[in-house]
Amino acid sequence: MVWGVAAALLANVLYSTGFVLEKRALAGLPPLSAGRPGRAVLLLAGSPLWLGGAVALALGFAAQLAVYRVLPIAAAQGLFVTGLVLLLLLSSVVLGERLTAGERRGLAVIGVALLMMVASLHDGTEPIARTAPAGPLLALCLPTLALGLWLYGTAERRARRRSDRPAPTGVVYAVAIGLVYGVSSLAIKGVSGHLATAGLGDAVPALLVSPYPYLLLLTGACGLVLSQTALQRCRASLIVPVCTTVTCVFGVAAGTVAFGEPLPQDPLRLVLCLGGTALALAVD
Repeated sequence: MVWGVAAALLANVLYSTGFVLEKRALAGLPPLSAGRPGRAVLLLAGSPLWLGGAVALALGFAAQLAVYRVLPIAAAQGLFVTGLVLLLLLSSVVLGERLTAGERRGLAVIGVALLMMVASLHDGTEPIARTAPAGPLLALCLPTLALGLWLYGTAERRARRRSDRPAPTGVVYAVAIGLVYGVSSLAIKGVSGHLATAGLGDAVPALLVSPYPYLLLLTGACGLVLSQTALQRCRASLIVPVCTTVTCVFGVAAGTVAFGEPLPQDPLRLVLCLGGTALALAVD
């Protein structure tokens, strides 16, 4: 349990650092378009600062794999939301995105949520599922992925018709990206489960006949282009918190169902787990 919490906090540091570095790099790049993904990828690959952010995110992904090996998905997602504290602080210091009074209050609330989530954990009490049946998993993930892409496309069409109606806010983009990354979080958990139950040589064949690597590749490619386009246009301190919250909500709700992981049975720990997650989500 201790190692799981430490890995989750490390993942938060790496993800927040990566997003801030990428946002800093995006300010110096020509405008990106989700409709031209090849051009977007070439522009991103030509920026050393952006590549540094991408490396940080990749290391955060590795830490996230470790988290899912030792913590149930509900607890893991609750801990990932607490990374918003560092993200908001880095956005303020590095990017000059000034914190509002509400965001400062949110930092304190998330701190309390982190303490509640950690207090709800206990070694070996709840089983940790390693895989999910492909049918229910795809039934949850594919419509969610389609909804996220549709929302993003709707926001893009509205942005091109600014003269006819108000331009979309960053929240629309963030919700769409959060749904895409919510699907990705379930794929990461599935990959982690296979690696936890078998050596790499045995895990690879099993992974190739499962939906996890294909969901991960699809959401990774879509998420890369969509998130960088939105991050270039909007504040990181808006895009990332909303995206993270949507990812967490979907991950807890759909992941608990798909993987069949029970919530804590002890009433006090259940209240701490659900209360901590609710507090973290309420910040947005």
